[in-house]
Amino acid sequence: MAGVPPRANLQPLALHVPEPRFRPGDAVDFVDVDVPPAGSVRRPDIADDAKSFTDLAYTLVRVLDDDGNAVGPWDPRLPPELLRRMLRSMALVRAFDERMFRAQRQGKTSFYMKSLGEEAVAVAATYAIDRDDMCFPSYRQQGILIARDWSIVDMMNQIYSNSADRLQGKQLPIMYSVKDASFFSISGNLATQYPQAVGWAMASAAKGDTRIAATWCGEGSTAEGDFHSACTFASVYRAPVIFNVVNNQWAISSFSGFAGAEATTFAARAVGYGIAGLRVDGNDALAVYAATAWAAERARTNQGPTLIEHFTYRAEGHSTSDDPGQYRSAGEPNAWPLGDPVKRLKDHLIALGEWDDDRHAAQDLELAEYVKAAQKEAEKNGILGHGLHQPLDTLFDGVFEEMPWHLREQQAQMMAEEETSGRPWDRKS
Repeated sequence: MAGVPPRANLQPLALHVPEPRFRPGDAVDFVDVDVPPAGSVRRPDIADDAKSFTDLAYTLVRVLDDDGNAVGPWDPRLPPELLRRMLRSMALVRAFDERMFRAQRQGKTSFYMKSLGEEAVAVAATYAIDRDDMCFPSYRQQGILIARDWSIVDMMNQIYSNSADRLQGKQLPIMYSVKDASFFSISGNLATQYPQAVGWAMASAAKGDTRIAATWCGEGSTAEGDFHSACTFASVYRAPVIFNVVNNQWAISSFSGFAGAEATTFAARAVGYGIAGLRVDGNDALAVYAATAWAAERARTNQGPTLIEHFTYRAEGHSTSDDPGQYRSAGEPNAWPLGDPVKRLKDHLIALGEWDDDRHAAQDLELAEYVKAAQKEAEKNGILGHGLHQPLDTLFDGVFEEMPWHLREQQAQMMAEEETSGRPWDRKS
């Protein structure tokens, strides 16, 4: 600054630029990741004051140990039948992802996002809340719909934007909207679902209802203003909402350090707002279930919101438009110390004597055939890019509850143009 004498005895100011530990070609070593023993983290009462367990935002809630046993105070003690249903849903998500990934590579749709390695975050959490609790997902929570037994043919119709797409091609592929499954419309604008979830939860409480809301975002999205606005409202009004932060280490090609991971945990965001914060092993389905069930009971008994950081890893690219080999080591997915969520739940069922490798292989084959048949059914309704699958005048539908005058006018002009020109606006080619 002009006129200010230099301070010769001080070092020049400098900024810290976060840098991922591993780049393409590097050997991977995750020894710096602190993984406490399964069962070692305490479980507070759901009515405890949030400030009395801030330590839980800095550790890792874990239930499954290395031998597949469920241990410690967070063990939800689920019946084997429920465990098998959760395993099947997670395996179905994986089979669905693989089939749709290949469909995109075959040019049948423009875009797809897999959740490989993150299946427990959506599936186990969904089983821990009620079916009519409202979910406000991000774009990697297809497991919510699958856990709620929604039709995968319907999901594929949306991906293909075909003639059976209930959204009439108005949403990008994978941005589902299913009111009947209490699944709010996915938005490509990051973190918008957070204040929406809080608003819905506040409305539920204002009406004296018993339903709560749950919402998901990635760790990178915690840098968005909407995230912090939502936390403020939820804290002030004790909104019955569960905030899920999926820390999969990468926000597209930016590693989690750019969102603040080098300074503290994402669960610690809760501490500043005075709300409950938990940090959970996101690849441990039982830990995800237990933490979500705990947070749901807390919300349902008017104890306020909970923020859960799911510590996990994005095993593949951000989307089919992304090549992770350009910015991270190829060895990272296999070196991730928390393992594969599907395998860990499978191993737990085997340890209980309720499952075996042959049954698991048979289930994988069955699900692969099931998804293949569903794909054939969906493709009878068309695939993206092969003609106009919806009548053109439907572009005016489903946008406003009551169509405003200027859109009615434009629709009438379009129909008049069709009559005078003879052009079939609703043609399929």
